[in-house]
Amino acid sequence: MNMVEKKVLVIGSGVAGLSAALELAALGIGVEIVEKADEPGGHARQFTCKATDKCVKCGACIVEEKIIAAVSNPKVKIHTGVRLDDIQKPDRLTANFTDKEGSTHALAADAVIIASGFNAFDPESKPYGYHVFDNVITNLELERILRKQGTISRPSDNKEPDRMAFIQCIGSRDAKLNHLWCSKVCCGSALRMARRIKSKQPAIEITFFYMDVQTFGKDFPSFYSMVQNDVKMIRAIPGDIYRTEDDKLMVNYFCAGNKEGTEDIFDMLVLSVGITPGKDNNALAEMLGITLDDSGFFGFLGDKEKDDHPAVFSVGTAKGPMSIADSVADAGRVALEVVKYLG
Repeated sequence: MNMVEKKVLVIGSGVAGLSAALELAALGIGVEIVEKADEPGGHARQFTCKATDKCVKCGACIVEEKIIAAVSNPKVKIHTGVRLDDIQKPDRLTANFTDKEGSTHALAADAVIIASGFNAFDPESKPYGYHVFDNVITNLELERILRKQGTISRPSDNKEPDRMAFIQCIGSRDAKLNHLWCSKVCCGSALRMARRIKSKQPAIEITFFYMDVQTFGKDFPSFYSMVQNDVKMIRAIPGDIYRTEDDKLMVNYFCAGNKEGTEDIFDMLVLSVGITPGKDNNALAEMLGITLDDSGFFGFLGDKEKDDHPAVFSVGTAKGPMSIADSVADAGRVALEVVKYLG
């Protein structure tokens, strides 16, 4: 069988899955993508550009580029709004799925790439008032707000907040949850959004609560230096959040070296929720006859256990936290591994 006749199944159409598909298509390999959402693009499709006076390399624009390229590529076929029912492995892999009209289909492939992405941590269990107080939102919700309207306003009354705060590491680096990993992208995303907000709404006072700041990109030192001029940095993770009588949010926290708690009041809070394993990971692992790593990701594929599952690969945040740029780079590397496997 020559390379032109080979076919690869990609599960998920986020930036990693689309990038891997385009890399393979460029080599003449046919790609079928199955996506449970009604549109391709994954989480990153809702991200906003965070440029101020110049590009800050947030990667948001990459997603649209990949979608346009994949949709127009004759070697790539995207099936959206589908339910993956099972994957059989007699000789070639055969994926059976049901489309949004209820019709069933079967796809035969020589290899499969798991690009199922991640699940954003649900902060409702944390003591920050998410889904209790209108003016507590997640970073993903802030991305959508900025993408849609360009500026930020309080959900409760559509007024510009005087003071707002970002709280980092919600659902990651949390021993109580056994989420010991860093999500890697939250600091960069939150600080870029904070600086964009300040550039368009300079009257807003922004505070950033953090454990420590994860570096991001080669321009991090200069960017971080500029951010500290615009954003108040507090190395502490708040405890409880209370709503005041005038619809503000009281935040309690302990700073390092300060035995007494501190209270501060904000008009709006943004929770930077962590990257956690995809909801479908267990089901996918069972279909493919593989196991997940200790954190629940597909991180081991391509490593020590790869020889036991030579036709199965994983890419992007399906294997663990990574940025858009890192996901694109990983897709190129995984595509080369797939080509080597196909011979």
